[in-house]
Amino acid sequence: MRAISDFPRVRLGILPTPLQKLENLSRELGKNIYMKRDDMTGVALGGNKVRKLEFLLADALAKGADTVMTTGQAQSNHAMLTAACANKLGMQALLMLKKRGVTDRKGNQILNQILGAQVEFYDTDRYTDIYEEMARRKTELTKAGHIAYEIPVGGSTALGALGYVECFRETMEQCEALGVRPDRMVSVVGSGGTYAGLCAGADLFAPQVKVTGMAVDNDPFEQISAQLKLEIGGLLELDRPLGPENIEIHYNCGAGYGIPGPEDGEAVRYLARLEGILLDPVYTGKAFSLFLRMLREGAFDGDETIIFLHSGGAGGLFAIDLPEAKKSKKV
Repeated sequence: MRAISDFPRVRLGILPTPLQKLENLSRELGKNIYMKRDDMTGVALGGNKVRKLEFLLADALAKGADTVMTTGQAQSNHAMLTAACANKLGMQALLMLKKRGVTDRKGNQILNQILGAQVEFYDTDRYTDIYEEMARRKTELTKAGHIAYEIPVGGSTALGALGYVECFRETMEQCEALGVRPDRMVSVVGSGGTYAGLCAGADLFAPQVKVTGMAVDNDPFEQISAQLKLEIGGLLELDRPLGPENIEIHYNCGAGYGIPGPEDGEAVRYLARLEGILLDPVYTGKAFSLFLRMLREGAFDGDETIIFLHSGGAGGLFAIDLPEAKKSKKV
């Protein structure tokens, strides 16, 4: 087996990120709930993509890249963080985004401008269209004397997912230091890499810990996560493949990707007013909303200790309205 430390990695984030007990939430719900604060990774507004980019941009540097190309929706936190991390390493970021969502100068689009990223919008619903254009632009850049490095949506490759294999190990070390015995880790699923990395980490370091995904889009994430786990195992040269057995994903797509419903908006307000923690409207808000609903419906064992991964994305709060619930002021 190859150790994760064997892979090239450029240090970008402030790690380890905090692990804290949500005292008020735990008391109110009668549970032991902790939060892994990957919204505090230390680059721009923070977020989970920094861990992935430590491996992906190390690979880019090893290949001599001076330009990084990636994609996502208009308010993509991944794209914004790619630009921020590229700046730290002296590379130019080309963000080739879907013309979907809020394209105005709001939220992450303000940050992209501040960061000096080159942003282009494409009127398509298919990432395959953008990847084709990305390949064409890479050829153009090569002819102009540049070396471009392509990163797919969310940085969700096996190499990027190593960041969350490592995050799982880091979290278990923090739990041991605190005397905490976790039963479950809960994560949003948006492109699959973070969740697959956590599942692989559980297989390798603490197979007794369940890893539950809260998907905010309707892609077939069971299959995507299983494939990424296989590829992670291949990178690590494991004696036997990482299987799909511990994959458990629930869905909260609502009206569609990037469109929070009233219950999601109330979940964001609820945690902010209870713990002073801001969730985003696209990923963690929807994931936390579903998590709360499942808790109240008795989906988890009564005495489970649960860690919720906060993957960041606060920039979206300044671009996407949070709807109000009509009949309830509280989740």
